[in-house]
Amino acid sequence: MSVFKTRQTGLKIIIVGAGKVGTTLVKQLSLEGHDITVIDKDASKVNDITTTYDVMGCVGNGASYLTQVEAGVEDADLIIAVTESDELNLLCCTIAKQFSNCHAISRLRNPDYSKESMYLRDKLGLSMIINPDLETAKNMARVLYLPTALEVRSFAHGQALITKIKIPEGNILDKMTIADLGAKITNNILICGVERGGNVVIPGGSFELCAGDVITVVATSKEQMLFLKSIGFATNQVKNAMIIGGGRSSYYLADILIKKGISVKIIEQNLERCDKLNTLLPKAVIINGDGTNTELLLDEGIETCDAFVPLTGIDEQNAMLALHAKKISSAKLITKINRIGFIDIINSLDLGSVFYPMYITADMILAYVRARTAAPGSNIDTVYHLFDSRAEAITFNVTDDSKVTNKPLRELKIKSNTLISYIGRDAEAIIPTGNDMILKGDTVMVVTMQTGFDDIGDILE
Repeated sequence: MSVFKTRQTGLKIIIVGAGKVGTTLVKQLSLEGHDITVIDKDASKVNDITTTYDVMGCVGNGASYLTQVEAGVEDADLIIAVTESDELNLLCCTIAKQFSNCHAISRLRNPDYSKESMYLRDKLGLSMIINPDLETAKNMARVLYLPTALEVRSFAHGQALITKIKIPEGNILDKMTIADLGAKITNNILICGVERGGNVVIPGGSFELCAGDVITVVATSKEQMLFLKSIGFATNQVKNAMIIGGGRSSYYLADILIKKGISVKIIEQNLERCDKLNTLLPKAVIINGDGTNTELLLDEGIETCDAFVPLTGIDEQNAMLALHAKKISSAKLITKINRIGFIDIINSLDLGSVFYPMYITADMILAYVRARTAAPGSNIDTVYHLFDSRAEAITFNVTDDSKVTNKPLRELKIKSNTLISYIGRDAEAIIPTGNDMILKGDTVMVVTMQTGFDDIGDILE
């Protein structure tokens, strides 16, 4: 992805917690020109980050006022607490709010706190509370509602979807150009990205699709379904799901699926956790056993289940379980991966739909930061990283007229590898052509292989 530096002066941001999410945030936010200071008790983690990225480090307790002062909280714009402890994250934000005017974002994962997140956010004056496990579960559930997709994301407050699919051998799309797709199938969807052989392209009308391509499609929910049916993809949701591991992500996912009428079976090794899950999820089937035991999996119906979701805390186990299920069943596979150091290897394996909770968390925080640095006239609603962060899908709320408004899109000089893929106007969803215009009040999605856009005007050369 090309790097596009923001026009505005960067924010002064303190990140408490140098774990996986903290590191992901440091990488992205430092690229975009923000002044970052990282706090962590582990001196080696702080050293690793400060020697890898152009950021400052502070070794100490992020909930300590003196440590925060050393990190510069008194004139900070934002503090982001992403340690492993929910309580510590809340305390970090509360102390920062008491002694400065900075905004505060806290990561909370405990289901008990999740039910009170709105109350906590309002009473503690937080700008945002993020639950990575819950947000990941929501993303997983959307795929299980449309299991022929690799990924499904909602944007524009649910008015439209970004769906990732893989073109199978013999499909009608094989050897079809983007222009022919519009003429022969539908103009009500837009293919905004194609991954082929490890390379990502934002395609033009002459681009020819091939079997094996992973394509990202933007459309309304209704048009997405019609398109998938027209190219031979099933659109019915799964009827049942087998989940391995009974942690937080499993609880959140099971709760969502059960409310949608999907039967859920969870296999969990810890008896005490099984008892708690039985109380929390009375409509689920909870099995006390080793989810990596192949005989147990056979006994519990892995060969015939509609969806198989390994959610253990160990990436290697999740990957091996997904490969095993792929070999002996036709279940829809969902695999959760926590580490990002082996993405190339993960991508070379057929693990179904792969989810990285840290990316989901980072995208939500990045959207907030971009919105804080945006110029008056437009603000960012969501940021999604696509194709392992090689492209971004950004939705802007256009609040004022600007250089991009009131002109046919064909007259705009748009940056290379940048595509206006959706315009939402009142209750209308527009898949834009060159004749369409952006108007004040619109919601606009832009897909780009550049990064750092924080204003709709950044799409122009």
